[in-house]
Amino acid sequence: MHKNLPVKLSAIALAVGFCFATPAFADNSSGSVYGQAKAGSTVTVVSADTGLTRQVTVDSSGRYRFATLPTGKYKVTSDGQTRDITVAIGTGSAVSFDDGSTEVITVTGNRISAIDVTSVESTTVFTADQLEMLPVGRNLTAVALLAPGTVAGDSGFGNLASFGGASVAENGYYLNGFDITNTRTLTEFAALPFDAIAQQQVKTGGYGAEYGRSLGGVVNVVSKKGTNNWEFGSSLYLKPKSLRASAKDSYSYDPAVKAYQTFRSSDDRDNRSLVVQGGGPLIEDTLFIYGMIEANDNEENDYDNGNSGRNTFNETMDSPIALLKIDWNINEHHIVEFTGLRNKTEENRIDYIKPVNESHTGYHGTVTNDRIFHKGGNILIGKYTGIITDEFNISATVGSIKNEIYTTPDRLDGWECPRVWDGRTNPSLDYKGCWNQQQATLRDTTFGPDTDERLAYRLDAEYRLGDHTIRAGLDLDTWTSGKAGTVYTGVGHNNYYYRYYRVGASGSTVNGVRLTPGTEFVRTWDAGSGSAEYEVEQEAFYIEDSWQITDNVMLYGGLRSEGFSNTNASGEKFVEAKNNVAPRLGFSWDVNGDSSQKVYGTVGRYYIPVPANTNIRAAGLEWFDTRYWLFDGQMDPKTGAPVKLGTEIGSFTAAPRVAANPGTIAVTDLKPMHQDELILGYQTDLIDAWSGGVKFVTRKVQDGMDDYCSHQPFIDWAEDQGYDNFDYHSMAGCIIMNPGRDFKLMVDVNGDGNLVESVIPNSYMKLPEYDRTYNALEFSVSRDKQDGWYLNASYTLAKSEGNIEGYVNSTLEQNDAGLTQDFDHERFQTNTDGYLPNDRRHTLKIYGGYDVTDEIMVSANLNIASGRPVNCNGYVPLSGLGVDAAGLNNYGPSAFYCMNAQGVSQPTTRGQEGRTPWTKDVGMSVSYIPEWADNKLTLQATVYNLFNTQEVVKYNETGDYDRAVTRQNLNFKTPTDFQTPRSVDLTVRYNF
Repeated sequence: MHKNLPVKLSAIALAVGFCFATPAFADNSSGSVYGQAKAGSTVTVVSADTGLTRQVTVDSSGRYRFATLPTGKYKVTSDGQTRDITVAIGTGSAVSFDDGSTEVITVTGNRISAIDVTSVESTTVFTADQLEMLPVGRNLTAVALLAPGTVAGDSGFGNLASFGGASVAENGYYLNGFDITNTRTLTEFAALPFDAIAQQQVKTGGYGAEYGRSLGGVVNVVSKKGTNNWEFGSSLYLKPKSLRASAKDSYSYDPAVKAYQTFRSSDDRDNRSLVVQGGGPLIEDTLFIYGMIEANDNEENDYDNGNSGRNTFNETMDSPIALLKIDWNINEHHIVEFTGLRNKTEENRIDYIKPVNESHTGYHGTVTNDRIFHKGGNILIGKYTGIITDEFNISATVGSIKNEIYTTPDRLDGWECPRVWDGRTNPSLDYKGCWNQQQATLRDTTFGPDTDERLAYRLDAEYRLGDHTIRAGLDLDTWTSGKAGTVYTGVGHNNYYYRYYRVGASGSTVNGVRLTPGTEFVRTWDAGSGSAEYEVEQEAFYIEDSWQITDNVMLYGGLRSEGFSNTNASGEKFVEAKNNVAPRLGFSWDVNGDSSQKVYGTVGRYYIPVPANTNIRAAGLEWFDTRYWLFDGQMDPKTGAPVKLGTEIGSFTAAPRVAANPGTIAVTDLKPMHQDELILGYQTDLIDAWSGGVKFVTRKVQDGMDDYCSHQPFIDWAEDQGYDNFDYHSMAGCIIMNPGRDFKLMVDVNGDGNLVESVIPNSYMKLPEYDRTYNALEFSVSRDKQDGWYLNASYTLAKSEGNIEGYVNSTLEQNDAGLTQDFDHERFQTNTDGYLPNDRRHTLKIYGGYDVTDEIMVSANLNIASGRPVNCNGYVPLSGLGVDAAGLNNYGPSAFYCMNAQGVSQPTTRGQEGRTPWTKDVGMSVSYIPEWADNKLTLQATVYNLFNTQEVVKYNETGDYDRAVTRQNLNFKTPTDFQTPRSVDLTVRYNF
């Protein structure tokens, strides 16, 4: 059954965005100014930075508006009155001239803080001046986590945020209006120099129809640019290891495992960054240039890379990244912009190994390899903005991304040896042979580097017709990922990876054969892939209308139609979804008519595409064969591999070495994954400089997508239908589908090579519907900067629940976006309903600043969050699975089953083991800007995690010891990760 929100999308809902708001008619790289003045009078806006000047005539109702203004500081003038204003990215700034008074001024303390009554979006904007002073990390995610409704994602995915209960792989990232999200993984975005940010906008919900391809949030950045004054600056950032506290270690309570699960107390990091920037007018008032280069010299020593301290590494990075921005104001009506970004990085990593008895010592052993990881490339963005008339304007953007990913040297010493592990006596495995533990696979060297490329075009137009502001746009995007094929290391071993086993005291069934206690056997894996290029094509059209129905009420209606397609290794489409209609509705009510109180809201639908990683994994040339053999006791003294494999255990059928037929990879009636969202709320001015608000948010995923990787249900269906010649090997290994729906699929039912569209009822697969809901109440209060201090605080009460987190799985740290194991078989869905990994029930955020003197400023940032749910994961039971037993036997302890004290696997429930502790993080920054240096010098010290709070953020959630050993894991629910320890940034900044 298809579930819906408790309201219909055709209804107009109310909403209040938490603290700052974005008007529906502002685009993703500029802002606007609006207000009231004397009818028929002239209003002039002049850029304080570039001299850009525009004029409009106030209409008969006394309203005026300047659209698509470049961000920055402006002077607004009417009838001899002049006011200063800051135009923020995607934000409407209100200035009203009435009887010689200005009702709303939106600039205080370098923050955008007025109530924007033209807005229906939930968004927060931060300026460069504010980011320089706040104690937040120099990255986009750290800034995004200041906004309400965001929480830190699992550390296994890197530094990413979860927005509104969505997974970390469901966000969008933009630079100067261009999409910089990595469409291969959806868990990465282009790196850019942090000091090049002029403004960062964080959208947490309710965004207009011009935005799509995101179920979480949107991070939108506008870079700095040149002005009419030549200005230069240099900054030195130091994060010395001597001022970093030691991280906590995680001990092992299992005598069969080394002394530590994780050993981090000896790890150290030394980070140094030098930034040089400058810009000014090539032609005053007309042509401007700005450039920045950031050189990074980072060194990291890790003493717990593998085998609990035996393998260690040293990693250094010194690659510069740079940004160039050119702005040409041809005249006041036509602007051309160019952005160039170079973000190539090279990381030199040296791996070491030590004897077993010398682990956990805090020093490196013998070098095993020395290699360089190459990543990144160039981004080019061009944009034209034309103010054709006072009522009509257009913008056009074209951009490209070209990245390369490769490693030198390509093959490490030991590449000719097969991978061998021995698990007969040590469940954490013993290394055998001569293979290099830092390289498990060999890539196809004839293919060249792996690549990611984007070519995108966007056209937007806006027309004001009376009380209507109509916007429309077209967005075309092609993403191409090139992936080299791989095979296991080793020469002359049939591409085998070997692992030794010994059957436990109670015996064990292996590949359908019962083995007696003490039997030794070998499992071989033969896995590989072919080289190919894959494409994701995306297109979207939108139209929206912001209708000022009365002086106090604005209605918003938007419609977005988007489509996408994905190609396989042969360039054939295996997924295609066109004309996915996403309606967006909302309104804003200026209660008192003076922007002092606002009730507003949105209801809308949002789609997300299938990432290129799905093309590579599901539609590429991949194979995975698992076989089992009796071990005769003879091991090659050099390689550790069996001299000769014994009798094979059970039956085996080889996986095909060709790409799956594109018609078999996905169901033919695939419904694109989308989410419905409703936001309701209220925002008001309080006393003096204070304002506050409350907002309710509800989100629900509809028609979720994932892959299904089992075949026995199809065999059962074919038998029931009388298809005696059906062979399940003709099917794809995994099938992209909508969980809970019947499978409408192309199937070779007669074994003759002819595909027949067939409907396999879900009663055979027994999959539940994809279920994820998010409900939250957000409370806020803020104080604009007056008397030398400002404050912003929010509290969010939220619930994120269902049977799947989303595009990734945080519990297992599985980052195959859209291809999690959650629906690979119905047994992975046993008892999965509950609170999801990003469910942080309570979050409190407070940040602000205080000017101690004219030269000294102190700022602080407090983040308190409740813990995440803890599970007990074990091996999925294999009994009664038919042909699926062999494949599911390869899965690790990742299902909601756990071994009890009697050695019997029992179903568990999601979150049954409680939650991780609350985390508390306080950051503080002290800045000194001496007058004796003409306010050009800044000396700054920033402390992160001031009180060095290192609460547990992750437990060992593996309840089973080993599939072949029927006892519980003694390390279950012991800590494995903690909060990042205290560290200090020292900054010297000089601008002239």
